[in-house]
Amino acid sequence: MTTEHTSKSAKDEMIEIIKTVGYALLIALVLRIIFFQPFTIPSESMEPALLKGDYIIVSKYDYGWSAHSIPFSPPIFHGRIMNKLPTRGDVVVFHLPRDKSITYIKRLIGLPGDRIRVVGGQVFVNGKAIARKPLGVTEDPGDRGVQVMQYAETKPNGRSYVTFDRAPDHDGDNTDVYVVPEGEYFMMGDNRDNSLDSRWPQELGVGYVPAENLVGKARIILVSWKGGASIFKPWTWVTRFDVSRAFHPLN
Repeated sequence: MTTEHTSKSAKDEMIEIIKTVGYALLIALVLRIIFFQPFTIPSESMEPALLKGDYIIVSKYDYGWSAHSIPFSPPIFHGRIMNKLPTRGDVVVFHLPRDKSITYIKRLIGLPGDRIRVVGGQVFVNGKAIARKPLGVTEDPGDRGVQVMQYAETKPNGRSYVTFDRAPDHDGDNTDVYVVPEGEYFMMGDNRDNSLDSRWPQELGVGYVPAENLVGKARIILVSWKGGASIFKPWTWVTRFDVSRAFHPLN
């Protein structure tokens, strides 16, 4: 076998490797744009459903697609393709209206045209209170030593989830009436007194969220790590792994 032949075989092999990697990256990109996207929970605002450090999967086909479905949100078109309306109670990942480079996750409370008000920590939608049942006091898992009241909130469609409330007169517990504009949504965190959300204007919190800012619906907790885990400490990937939350579907 000549040196020239050996060199040619090595070159062909390298080209095949590059093509294989390229195809794999292309498939991964298409899957990320059309079907699913991973997301890491960055804060305590969605406790107790989602804890800081949870690694979740977001489905992108539930609400159709927008420019924000594509990595880096290139402004190649406006609006949504195959637009589908979200449902009250969905846990939604979206781009912050005032800074689209920032991604948030909250629970959808109000649809376009809805009238939202919070009185003593209880949420009213179109004049009707969201039914809630006290579940007792517990410690906030993201803020040790802080006691919170747990409530089971139940939507008219029967969907139920748990919220935290520190006090009935905390910031955001008593509001004016919000009228959700057409094409926008009203979001709140489940950890009601530890969440900057649609109760605050865009310059302070979230404000109303335009439909095209929606990324997708949170579906499942894939894996989770407890506090103290770090990418720079490989041993914590095992010691701080929370097996009880792995593959946990979201309500």
